[in-house]
Amino acid sequence: MKKLLKLGASALAITLAANAATAEGKLVIYNWFEYLPQELIDKFAAQENVEVTMDTFDSNEAMLASLKAGKMGTYDVAMPSDYMVDIMGDEGMLDTFDQEEMPNFSNIMDQWLNVSFDPGRNSSVPYQWGSTSFSVNRDAYKGDINTLAMIFNPPNEVKGKINVLDSQGEVLALGSMYLGIPQCSTDREELKALNNLMLEAKPHWASFGSDVAKDVLVSGDASVGMIWSGFGAKAREEGANIEYAFPKEGYVVWTDSIVLLKDAPNRANALKFMNFMLEPENAAALTNFAAYTAGVKGVEPFLSDTVANSPESNPPAEPIGELVMACPQEVQAVYDTIWTNLKK
Repeated sequence: MKKLLKLGASALAITLAANAATAEGKLVIYNWFEYLPQELIDKFAAQENVEVTMDTFDSNEAMLASLKAGKMGTYDVAMPSDYMVDIMGDEGMLDTFDQEEMPNFSNIMDQWLNVSFDPGRNSSVPYQWGSTSFSVNRDAYKGDINTLAMIFNPPNEVKGKINVLDSQGEVLALGSMYLGIPQCSTDREELKALNNLMLEAKPHWASFGSDVAKDVLVSGDASVGMIWSGFGAKAREEGANIEYAFPKEGYVVWTDSIVLLKDAPNRANALKFMNFMLEPENAAALTNFAAYTAGVKGVEPFLSDTVANSPESNPPAEPIGELVMACPQEVQAVYDTIWTNLKK
């Protein structure tokens, strides 16, 4: 992942690897921060003679809000997580393509082909997949970390030194797992318990931050950090004495996809880019950079040993991770209220 550049609280627009005078069209990407290496942008731009521009976001919800606020028709592709692909499809925000339009479609691994959020992959292709849990500084806490209590009912040693991702879907999913209630529960008492859990845990948290999730662990400003597996691996590689947990109550497994957006102004180049990212060598270059896992066949010869053997990318057989669910509208409204109360 390239070094994050920030400008206030807004996503940064980065114009990359382009010669506008000679480029055959453009491609406009909406992607997570630190999630696409410059080398791949340069390679695609040169290969297709295309001008590439990228804006970044730091949560699925922020991306959705931006698109709804008038950005549809600006971007060609975006990289949402599984449940958000489902939501965007229901909202009519995705275009479809035929497999014949994408020669590398057959490179998609079988388990990431007929997915619930886009059966048959008519609007998306795999980007990367990983997990969301937390990492613990082992200098600060030496006890058992195999529980989501480290986030929601933490030991005294780490209280006030916890960073939580600014990600509604993942935080509430982990909270539901900790309570042993189903995601998207319609039971009033269970939803009340989830709300209470969040409010009671909040005083023990130092910060909400997705873009700083790695840095606060490296600096020691956080002793516990809710984090994506790749960010956890990177923090450890940068010298943080941390251990990534696969808690007994469960953890989130996610898969990010490249989606073809409705009214994409550069549809042909969007499909070329999606096809480009299904090349094993390119998918592996992304994995080596991001420290997650590709959903593409044939990447193994191109992977670095560090990434292939990362403990963050090799979970135990138990427990099994869960995808974040896209809730029915009436439940989502309650979730939004819980999140709003939490962020006050």
